[in-house]
Amino acid sequence: MKLHSLDGYIQEILLAEYPDKLLLLDGCSRADVSVIKQFITQTLNRPISDLKVVVVTHMHPDHAGGANQLRKISGCKIVCANNKSQWYRGIDGKLMHITDILLTRYVAKKKHKKQRWLWYPSNLNADLHVNDKDKMPCFSDWQVLTTFGHTDRDISLHHIPSNIVYVADLIVATKKGYIAPFPIFYPNQYKASLAKIAQLNATNIILAHGGKVKLSKQEFQQLIDKAPTTPMTHWRLIKTKLKQLVFGWDRITTRPD
Repeated sequence: MKLHSLDGYIQEILLAEYPDKLLLLDGCSRADVSVIKQFITQTLNRPISDLKVVVVTHMHPDHAGGANQLRKISGCKIVCANNKSQWYRGIDGKLMHITDILLTRYVAKKKHKKQRWLWYPSNLNADLHVNDKDKMPCFSDWQVLTTFGHTDRDISLHHIPSNIVYVADLIVATKKGYIAPFPIFYPNQYKASLAKIAQLNATNIILAHGGKVKLSKQEFQQLIDKAPTTPMTHWRLIKTKLKQLVFGWDRITTRPD
């Protein structure tokens, strides 16, 4: 197995190459489809049909946005966590879907990337569903680990022979160090997921936003200690900002008699 790391629209693209097949470790963004196709057909000089599986670790635009298009052009299977419900369900879900696409555009702008078409279906009709500790279909050297918290369906992928693990958005690397992602819907599950990955003693950890890193036990513990204790979601953030705006305005406009 050879693991290729490509510079995606706002995240790392990880493609596992085998003599007879290819595995894409995450569904990327809609803007990444042409990059992946070009890399497979021109750089690797292989047919796009060699792409057999695309994993969707969770439903955010930079992890699920390209999955349907890639299936359409390659005939690959889409694999995701075994969750019967759709992430972006109901009216709130549709609004959150739009918000997440806008956030992706914002991050791209901060990275000085050209604005691209990012729209993708809010519902995912996966071909295969996996549970914790399952072997990845068609790629038995990869084990699925459920790492919920960021959402209710996050999965990580552990390559057992090399002891490397791709954790998607579980951890984000910044100039100031490692932090939790935004949002965090399930704080307790998020902390448990960090502890699960820490116990692997992985040779390397690969972040969707930060690339290949190696975290010490102390760094994992710091992440757990600093992790949110209450949900940190879009709506809570908006409510907080509105309260700050309203009460801040009151302090400015209210004068003592």
